[in-house]
Amino acid sequence: MSTIDSAGLDTGALDQLLGGAVESGALPGVAALVSSRDGVVYEGGFGRLDATDPGSPAVGTDTVFRMASMTKAMASVAALQLVEEGRLALDTPVQDILPEFAELQVLTGFDGDEPQLRAPARPPVIQDLLTHTSGCGYFFSNEKLLQWHGVTGKPHVLTGLREGVFTPLVHDPGTMWEYGVSTDALGLVVDAVTGSTLDAVLRERVFGPLGMHEATFRPTEEQTARTMRIHARQEDGSLALSPIDLVPDPEYMAGGHGSYATARDHGRFLQALLRGGELDGARILRPETVELMFTDHIAGIAQPENGITSAAPELSNDVPPLPIRTGWGLGLSLRHEQIPGMRAAGSGDWAGLFNCYYWIDRETGISAALLTQVLPFFDEQIVTTLLGFELALYAALG
Repeated sequence: MSTIDSAGLDTGALDQLLGGAVESGALPGVAALVSSRDGVVYEGGFGRLDATDPGSPAVGTDTVFRMASMTKAMASVAALQLVEEGRLALDTPVQDILPEFAELQVLTGFDGDEPQLRAPARPPVIQDLLTHTSGCGYFFSNEKLLQWHGVTGKPHVLTGLREGVFTPLVHDPGTMWEYGVSTDALGLVVDAVTGSTLDAVLRERVFGPLGMHEATFRPTEEQTARTMRIHARQEDGSLALSPIDLVPDPEYMAGGHGSYATARDHGRFLQALLRGGELDGARILRPETVELMFTDHIAGIAQPENGITSAAPELSNDVPPLPIRTGWGLGLSLRHEQIPGMRAAGSGDWAGLFNCYYWIDRETGISAALLTQVLPFFDEQIVTTLLGFELALYAALG
């Protein structure tokens, strides 16, 4: 591991790249933040909260973003804190804490409009939720689940209804990596074990200690005014405002997608993990637990050959697999190989539905995030910008 010295770091190329991407219409606005173990080495904001309104406020590091699936690492930390305290075990069957899981069956297909279901080979355990090997899926990336919602009329996870977490499994637990509602269920586990709510637990145990004063699941009116609008990529490549948004008053605090934060606040969370679970004297996880987070727990478990395919194109494009070996730790994706000029092998990362992306490179000693608010996910122009940003950053770091 190395220590990054921000002195003399030439960030002009980063400013030029991100500013140019906004000017070209690749992004409506963007905030980026990079930290070393010692502090922030780069932060920048470009564009406007509403790209369709020239008078809209500028995007900055105080702009609030819907973190979407970048919430998953935060909820995972909350669960791992309970593991450290002996209040939760990785091998505990989920149904022991959430009785609804005892009723979940595997969806094998349909006979006409009639779902075909069977009992799972074994019940999912807490570690399955952390590694997305529980058998739970997402309606927007699994055609079977999308059809199930259609024929049953049952709510999906983005309705804000607690019932939306308890959908059929699409694989036997422990047999396949499948992106889905696992971390939403994990958040409900945290609720049940603590007798509180995930937002309150994170506020007390993570957000407060780390000084993440803007991080929340329920933004205030003032924060809402600083929240970037969601944009939608049009067929001609331009950007318009999207009619899609998160439910403003959900029944439960979604561990899979419910948090809001600024680039600065989210950066403090990433920096704490980069530093082995501690920042400015506040410890959120033991070093050995952080090491467990960054350990691959799905070796020998199949991953989708075609990556994450889209069943709802208004929400996500297909996400192809990387051309390198990857795995999954406890709450985040892992890279086992390095692409030249980019983050080191062993780095952890993930993203959020509205085209937010982060990574934690413990070998090089940096964490980074690039935040915007655009649908559908994995937008080609934004991903191109992200790749350019990463390459320019590592070139600047030397």
